[in-house]
Amino acid sequence: MASRLLGPDVRVHVRNIYALVRVADEIVDGVARDAGLSPDEVAARLDAFETETDLAVSTGYSTNLVVHAFAITARTVGISRDLTAPFFASMRADCTRTAHTPESFQTYVYGSAEVIGLMCLRAFLHGHTVPDDQEARLINGARHLGAAFQKVNFLRDLSADFDGLGRSYFPGVELTSFGEDDKRRLLADIDEDLAISSATLRELPSSSRRAVALAQLLFGELTERIRQTPASALSHTRVRVPTPVKLRLAAGAAAGKLP
Repeated sequence: MASRLLGPDVRVHVRNIYALVRVADEIVDGVARDAGLSPDEVAARLDAFETETDLAVSTGYSTNLVVHAFAITARTVGISRDLTAPFFASMRADCTRTAHTPESFQTYVYGSAEVIGLMCLRAFLHGHTVPDDQEARLINGARHLGAAFQKVNFLRDLSADFDGLGRSYFPGVELTSFGEDDKRRLLADIDEDLAISSATLRELPSSSRRAVALAQLLFGELTERIRQTPASALSHTRVRVPTPVKLRLAAGAAAGKLP
């Protein structure tokens, strides 16, 4: 929904980025897994996909249309292995790791979410010249927004990740004993990420500002609905933002409302 508020040129690049991310996710948790491939076989397919991506970015060409489109975007806006390598490393971790330490969680979130924000930021800033200090603030905001989105998803999907994938992402959090103190602690961390990212929204180019504002409004709304949901219910309930609320938030963002 938020991508519809992007400028046309930026929207193409963001869609190309997310298409590549989606294919990698499908390899790890989707069709490859559902086809009965072993974790080692899934990892091998992911390795091959990463190699194909690297080659396409290097040469500007791939017979895989998703990879080819990503390569065009990467070469245009300046995405390189400084961002793609951490992403694939985090995807690879999902093939074998079922729980995280604080250190591995930080590394995982950086590779699976923060770098996606940084890839999108390079698309947002393409064709724009900003001072170094402003760029540093935008980079920090993009990282925190990506982290917030990922953590909200983890919190919303506690049960699905544990029951369906056998994973527990948050360090020291057990689904069987998840309580209000756990929920408050995790939400406080998410609130901090959202606050840091929202402080930089006004510094984004107009071609991306409204879209990022809507994404933040949607995840902020989801965060508040999780806050109002008993911790005990999160183990079997997937909290959602109703469509009428999404449309109201979209109208506000389109009119220039910021979180």
